[in-house]
Amino acid sequence: MNDSSNTLAILLFSEILGTDQMLRSRLGKVLPKGMELSHFSMLNHLAWRDVERTPAQLAETFHVTRGAMTNTLAKLEWAGYIHIRPDWDDARRKMVTISPAGRRAHEAALSAIAPMITKVVEDMGEDKAKAALPILRELRKQLS
Repeated sequence: MNDSSNTLAILLFSEILGTDQMLRSRLGKVLPKGMELSHFSMLNHLAWRDVERTPAQLAETFHVTRGAMTNTLAKLEWAGYIHIRPDWDDARRKMVTISPAGRRAHEAALSAIAPMITKVVEDMGEDKAKAALPILRELRKQLS
């Protein structure tokens, strides 16, 4: 890699990291009281997929350790946002699904963040937002 490519890579990842930090900060301020970004991400995933998943599958999906996933799931279960049950076919495994209270919390979180994220996209312009999606998806694929 030459100096120009190295500089480009550093600039690209600096922008992504800065954007990530700012987005996490702004989302954290508008999420419902007590809800962390990791909780919203999990509820969002479970609500959109609407299928049971194992903690191991969720850990793999979110690129976190099983211990970190266990911690997040324990908090969500304590809040009543998810149900964790034994796998009827293999008692060593557990299955996770979103609860009705979790769906309500997910909807409340979406309502809270929608104005902020909608304004960002409107200010940026729909065409730029649409153009960014394939690039961001490709970057995510490259990193996974």
